[in-house]
Amino acid sequence: MIDNLVILGYLIIILYLGYSSRKLSGFKEFAISHGNYGWLVIFCTLSASFIGGGFSTGNAAKVFASGLAYPLALMGFSLQIILVAVFIAPRIKSFPDVVSVGGIIEPSYGRNAKVITGIFSMLICAGILGAQIGALGAIFNVFLGVPPLVGILVGCAIVFFYSTIGGMSAVVKTDVLQFALLIVGIPLVLFLGIQACGGWSEFVAGIPDSHLDIVSSNLPLLSFASLFLVFLLGETLVPPYVQRLLIGKSAAATAKGNLWSGVVSVPFFFIAGAIGLVALQLDPGLPANLALPSVVKEVVPIGLSGLVIAAVISIVMSSADSFLNASSVALVEDVIKPLRKTRLSEGQMLTIARLANLITGTVALVFALMIPNVLDILIAAYDYWAPTILVPLVAVLLGWRVVPVSFYTAVSAGVIGTLAWSHMLGSPGGVQGFVVGTALSLTAFLATNVMLAPTLAVAREQGIE
Repeated sequence: MIDNLVILGYLIIILYLGYSSRKLSGFKEFAISHGNYGWLVIFCTLSASFIGGGFSTGNAAKVFASGLAYPLALMGFSLQIILVAVFIAPRIKSFPDVVSVGGIIEPSYGRNAKVITGIFSMLICAGILGAQIGALGAIFNVFLGVPPLVGILVGCAIVFFYSTIGGMSAVVKTDVLQFALLIVGIPLVLFLGIQACGGWSEFVAGIPDSHLDIVSSNLPLLSFASLFLVFLLGETLVPPYVQRLLIGKSAAATAKGNLWSGVVSVPFFFIAGAIGLVALQLDPGLPANLALPSVVKEVVPIGLSGLVIAAVISIVMSSADSFLNASSVALVEDVIKPLRKTRLSEGQMLTIARLANLITGTVALVFALMIPNVLDILIAAYDYWAPTILVPLVAVLLGWRVVPVSFYTAVSAGVIGTLAWSHMLGSPGGVQGFVVGTALSLTAFLATNVMLAPTLAVAREQGIE
């Protein structure tokens, strides 16, 4: 009873934070709030955004089933956050008044490129949101005893409410609270789980040798390298993370917040993964997807479990709200706005953005129902980003001079390469089509710019362009 009251209290606070942020001046505030946050807030909201269901419950499930290769592969994600902090974040103030990825793309590649970017932004956000929705269903099912579909609908309703009403301001407020809960709650679950296994020595001794092998028959070296690259590139500069770059009060604050977020992600991924090993020792017959929730239910005592369950719910909601908001922003700013012949007011754009949450939620629900493991949903969603938008986007952020057509050659090569490798050839050697598609996207992009840049330079000198 006490635990249920704690969970209810947490959900009420989340709803209140969203409701208290309802008075928005327009679409820009919905997208990036007041844009004056310090490094600590950026650290909290960015960390809460990417530590979602895939990197926590999905990570624990993969370790439960296959071993420690997965949190090691997740070091690719940690590396990309640190690289963004070092190379991209210090340059982000070169793009004032931008609220979306398409806004960064448009000046270099044109309006149509902005629209295409908006479409792929929506797809990647919907896919990753689907991973969080799937995790919500499992969490509500285990802890509250409701059917997974009911849990999905209840969790979605809460996230949709506060993110729709309060926009980025509500997302940031709830992210800070949610990060505080999860950064305490998840290590606590591991500590109590190890004690339930008999202490550290017994826990280590009970880990199967097969789960300590990084390279095995189930995950050969080439497949592991491919998985590392998937996490290195898959979520690099996806829309919610670009938004976190845009809300900082200075480039230094943005860089520092990103750097610490990348550093803290390293131990967190191993802590979440290790909970999968605890679950394996406590109940080897458990369905893998329930590894983390079941450990919480079994080892956390009454009185603390309500707080820890709130932390687990926080993991999912903090990621879901960020991708929901970013998808709505992409639809309005990068797709609807450039395609309209008449100008939209800030109020009209805000209304459309709030309605757009329903579209994203529906697409995400399809992802969640089609693919059972939340980490697998993430990997499937990555096909919509790095092989398409990432290469042209990074080039602009690094200040390269590019030719507009290189955007289209990069996107075309990435899409064709990914589809051909995955669906026609069946991913030879266990290498993800996403990796091959990204490599082809980069090759096509560089080749196009090398061939056409001299012609463009001459045209500029003659005033033809």
